[in-house]
Amino acid sequence: MWQGLHAELGPRGLAIVTVALDTEGAEAARPWIEAAKPEHPSLVDRAHVVDELFGIANVPSGVWIDEEGAIVRPPETAYPAHPNYGDRAIPPGASAREAAEIAEVRKLRTEPEAYVAALRDWVEHGARSRFVLPPGEVLRRSRPRPPEEARAAAHFELGQHLHRLGRAEDAVRHFREAYRLQPDNWTYKRQAWDLLEPHRSPLEVYGGDWLTDVRKIGAEIDYPPLDLSGRRAQSVASAPLPGDQARQSRSRHPGRRPRPLPARPRLLPGDGPPPGRSQTPSRRDG
Repeated sequence: MWQGLHAELGPRGLAIVTVALDTEGAEAARPWIEAAKPEHPSLVDRAHVVDELFGIANVPSGVWIDEEGAIVRPPETAYPAHPNYGDRAIPPGASAREAAEIAEVRKLRTEPEAYVAALRDWVEHGARSRFVLPPGEVLRRSRPRPPEEARAAAHFELGQHLHRLGRAEDAVRHFREAYRLQPDNWTYKRQAWDLLEPHRSPLEVYGGDWLTDVRKIGAEIDYPPLDLSGRRAQSVASAPLPGDQARQSRSRHPGRRPRPLPARPRLLPGDGPPPGRSQTPSRRDG
């Protein structure tokens, strides 16, 4: 997916960087990265630093960062193409649960045409693009971090550390607390679900799984609608999507400015497995 945009827009100055968020590191992310065959930087974030610093709560998310290292669009749902799972039919003989999961997945709004058109506009017009946001609007759209979310981040970090030490049950206690304190953080949930032994279900251990939680919170919260109003309220025309159907991983959030980067616009993208599984992606652009 992102490789197609890299091939199209890279020669015009856009740098795409994808970041896989996975506590188990490169080996866990490798199949997704190798399937995508990326020619752009594809990083792996074992410590989930990217989602902590940028406030990413779900993947795929995208952050636009300009040539000066300033965030000009904070994390938002970032699909460069329609995901394959969005059009899945319910197969004959599917269980009631499988049918329910497919039905919920099909409710997710991804809006890749609008997102890609906005991205192309940014590459074409740079700082004059109507989709570049002023600093105040970037801050307004960024996720706040109230005390309970700060505690959730601390518990999630402790859970990762304990998991790496082989103390899986101790890790579960901290993941469960992160889950409770920030129930809309799908990045935490997906990672915790992924780290369970194959014979254990998230519903049994955490009291929730993808289907249960998306029904409780709502598909529109899982992937909120894009707000592409930009600095001037103009609509963006749909644009053809890149044909590459490979997949990848990861995301970012503002609140702090990253260090200045080389003088070319960048995009951090993320894209992961279908909902109901887990892994995390990221990307950035500017």
